[in-house]
This record gives sequence, structure tokens and C-alpha cells, in this order.
Amino acid sequence: MRKSIWGVIGIAIIAMMSGSWYIAAQSKATPPSKNMARPALEFTAQELQLPRYEPMPLSIEFAGTLQAPKTAIVRAKAQASLLRLDVAEGSRIQAGQSIGQLDLTSILALRNDRQAHVDAARAQVTLAQKNLESNQRLADQNFISPTALQTQRTNLESATSTLRSAQAQLQQAEVSLREAQLIAPIKGIVSKRHALPGEKLAAEQAIVTIVDLEKLELAGSVALHEVSKLTAGQAVRVQVEGTVETVEGKIARIAPIAEAGTRSINVYVLIENPQEKFRAGQYANAKVQVGDTTPRLTLPSSALVSLSGQDYVWTLENQRLVRRIVTVGRRDAATGRVEILTGLTPGIQVLGARFDNLKEGAAAKIVSAKSSAVTPLTSAPLKP
Repeated sequence: MRKSIWGVIGIAIIAMMSGSWYIAAQSKATPPSKNMARPALEFTAQELQLPRYEPMPLSIEFAGTLQAPKTAIVRAKAQASLLRLDVAEGSRIQAGQSIGQLDLTSILALRNDRQAHVDAARAQVTLAQKNLESNQRLADQNFISPTALQTQRTNLESATSTLRSAQAQLQQAEVSLREAQLIAPIKGIVSKRHALPGEKLAAEQAIVTIVDLEKLELAGSVALHEVSKLTAGQAVRVQVEGTVETVEGKIARIAPIAEAGTRSINVYVLIENPQEKFRAGQYANAKVQVGDTTPRLTLPSSALVSLSGQDYVWTLENQRLVRRIVTVGRRDAATGRVEILTGLTPGIQVLGARFDNLKEGAAAKIVSAKSSAVTPLTSAPLKP
């Protein structure tokens, strides 16, 4: 009896050990799969976009500082002392207005000296004329020789030439006196004073600078491949630093030669500023809209992903995610679309927004908006 019991127990132990060994062997033979099937990513139709052909206006943008094309510098036209200066920075003046006074004593003395020479020369002409008339009567009566008469004519011509020379020198002195007056050549605002009363000024030394702000120019640089699309008179929208609204301007002129080293062309935009709201020196941005009639393959710019200088989009093809590298062309910020030059064809479904953690070849499918709400996406949207 005891032998039978111990036999049964031994058989049970052997059976248990065999089962454990079999389970372990099966576990080693068929390890759990590391790549268990993941559920397909779900996208709604609203999250997918189809590339479409449409015209895309080109926006050319450039920036620069505002300049006052009507700027004048009042200079001393003679070496003299500045007796007074009646204007300061910010003073508003009119064209022809006197803005100060130079010490013109030396110029006045020169002008008076030239006037005296003119008076003396005119008296010599009068005397020579009378002598010629008197000698002419004597010659008619044969009291003097023709040679003596010719001498009087020569004296008159010489006196006349001397008078003309003296008059020219007087005119030059009067011009110098007139130019030495400190008169504003244009209307505007005094932007800077370069001298103070009491200073001894040299000829052509700057005294004040006057600017007219009613018309301003924006000077900016445009790349060579874009400048050919611009023409004089073209409308421009300008936003000046410190302001929210934009103002209308127009291209006044385009430089004929590219700037050395930058390979860009200077473009000048004229801005009407009758209220003098803007000031010279302010920074401004200009935008020119160039029309387009050519159909171009476009996508929403939100579908475009840029990484390490490479642009690509995610497409849904045969229920799989495909990463397609694309080449972009024009961009239109107003409509939020971008031109696709290469990498896509019409009819390919493209993710219209950017998502995190997308994998090349991952399973994906389109579901209704209601179904998508029940089964959320496994990837979170990127921040723009």
C-alpha cells in the first residue's frame, strides 16, 4: 500500500516538472512580439487638403528709412561773423524768410568801392564823349587832323570798356551781398542748427538744415530677381514704425545699377505726408502686390513642415502616411497659401495641419467627425 502511494506521488511530481519545462520551452520558442499591431491613426476629411491650381499674387517686401527729398542747407556765402540766428530746431519757416544776419561790413565796403569805380568810369565816358563831339566839329572845319579825331574815338572806346568792367565788378559784389543774406530757400522745419551767434564762419560753412516733410521717400533694397517685376508709379502699402495702419505710396524711381556687394537694387517709394504725421529717419516696411494670371499648384501654408532647411508635407496614400519632400515657390500671407513647385500632384490627400510623432508608413484612415471625436488622434498638433 505504501509503495503504491509513493509511486503515485512520484508520477505527479514528474508530471508537474514536465509541464513547467514545456511552458518554459514554449515561452523561449515564441517570445512576445515587440511590434504589436498599432491602431490606425484617424483623420477627418476637414484635416485633409487637396492641392489645387489657382493664381497667386506675388508680394515683394522691403524695408528702409524715411527720407525727406526736399532738404536744404543754408550756408554762409562769405567769410563773416554770425551776428544773430532767429530760428532753432523745430522752428517752422517759410520760403524767403530771413533766419538771421551775418556781419556784412566787408562785403558792403567792397560793394561801395565797386560802385565808386562805376561812377568814375561813367564820368570818363561822359568826358570822352564830349571831347569827341568837340573834335568832330573842329575836324569838319579842318582845324584838326583826322588822326587827332581818331585818337578821341579810341579814348571813348577805352572809357566805355572801363565802365563795362566796373559795372560787371559791381554786379558781382551785389550778388555776393544778396547771397550773404540768410534767407530760407524752402518752406519747412529747421532740423538742425550748425552754428551759433558770434561764431566766425568760413565760406560755405553750414548754418541750418531745413526739411520739408510734406513728401517723404522710403529707400529700400530689392533683390535682383524681384526688381524686374517693379515699375515706377506702382502702388505700395507702407507701414511706418510705431503705427498700426498702413499708408498708400507709389514707386518714385528705381536705381539703374545694383549695389556692389549686396547684388540688390535701391527702390524709392514716395509717400504723401501733408499732415506731417511721419518724420524723416523713421523705419518703415513696404509691400508691393504683383498680380498673377498663371494657375499654380498651391496648398495651405499650415500643411508645410520645415526641418533643417528642407520642406516636406505628410500625405495619406493607400491608407499609409507618406512623407513627401517638396519645393516651394511663392507665398501669399494674405490667403495663407504657398506654391508647390515639385513633389506633389493634384489629387493627393495632404494633412492640412502639422502633427507630432508621425511615422513614415504608419497606418492611417479617414473617419467621420463624429467617429473621430470618440477615438481621438494619437498625435498632438504642433504649435505654429
